[in-house]
Amino acid sequence: MKVMVVMKATADTEAGKMPSTQLLADMGRYNEELVKAGIMLSGEGLHPTAKGARVSFDGDNTDVTRGPFDLNGTIAGFWMWTVSSMDEAIAWVRRCPNTDGGHSEIEIRPVFEAADFGDAFTPELREQEERLRETLEKRTTA
Repeated sequence: MKVMVVMKATADTEAGKMPSTQLLADMGRYNEELVKAGIMLSGEGLHPTAKGARVSFDGDNTDVTRGPFDLNGTIAGFWMWTVSSMDEAIAWVRRCPNTDGGHSEIEIRPVFEAADFGDAFTPELREQEERLRETLEKRTTA
């Protein structure tokens, strides 16, 4: 199963406070373990929301709001993992270095698979999805 592991933002990450050399080293070791175990597909840290934007949709209309945004629900980074179960993902997250030493939160969410969409995901849509994935795969291996 594929999961997205989301590191929630903190006051420090939103303030743009950069991690210490020690934390960078700890996270590097952790990421190396994930890669060696064949779990980590990708992962990135994100700039504070002050450097971002949100686009809201209302029918055919869109509205753009530039950051910063409320800390509640904001993310500071993510990983994409492939694991055998949610329990395995939880076990790996429990080993993650605590980024600020205080309270922090990491969320784990399963990624939809084709079978989750049932009959709405027609053979034509499946074919399109496969073509897109092949194109993306070629881009990442080139």
